[in-house]
Amino acid sequence: MVEVQTENPKPGLSRGKKAGLAVAGLVAVLALAAVGFKLSQGPDLSKYATGALEKMTTVASPAPIAPIPFTDADGKPMTVADFKGQVVVMNIWATWCGPCKVEMPTLGRLQAAYAGKPVLVAAVSVDKDSDMNLARAEIAANGPLTLFRDPAYRLAFALDPKVEGFPTTLIIDRQGRERARMSGAAEWDAPEVKALIDRLLHES
Repeated sequence: MVEVQTENPKPGLSRGKKAGLAVAGLVAVLALAAVGFKLSQGPDLSKYATGALEKMTTVASPAPIAPIPFTDADGKPMTVADFKGQVVVMNIWATWCGPCKVEMPTLGRLQAAYAGKPVLVAAVSVDKDSDMNLARAEIAANGPLTLFRDPAYRLAFALDPKVEGFPTTLIIDRQGRERARMSGAAEWDAPEVKALIDRLLHES
């Protein structure tokens, strides 16, 4: 923490000069507070929007994602808060989505690259219950991915902004805040993706 130190006014200073010193000190404190607030939002990640992530958008003022329910593969209710402490690449997809299936192997390779580290690639399927076997088979073919489910589109439609199409991928920091979003498929094992994740891993 930076402390603002000011000297006591010398005897004989006019009231106007005393008031001026007080105002200057207040301005300095407010300026430092503003800087501290900006830093607490996390660094700008827009420089990573290149190559495979060229169409990625970043969040200027990250905030924790609302406790929107979805489930794990066995139907256990959960929210993004359950992943706190991990960098999460949350991919919202469906088996009937061609681009989703094309990018799925790259998501599997991304998860494998961070084995043993606090990084989770969460594949959230919006497939209906009757297609659950297809979703399981897709994830099994692209291990070590973890399957989650949102067949009622609660998560997809309650996010701010809501998901407009599939696949949509959220980059979530260790505090549970959405930091960036990608609409459309990408090569998730590309160097720029790993650089982004490594940056988030080093944040406190």
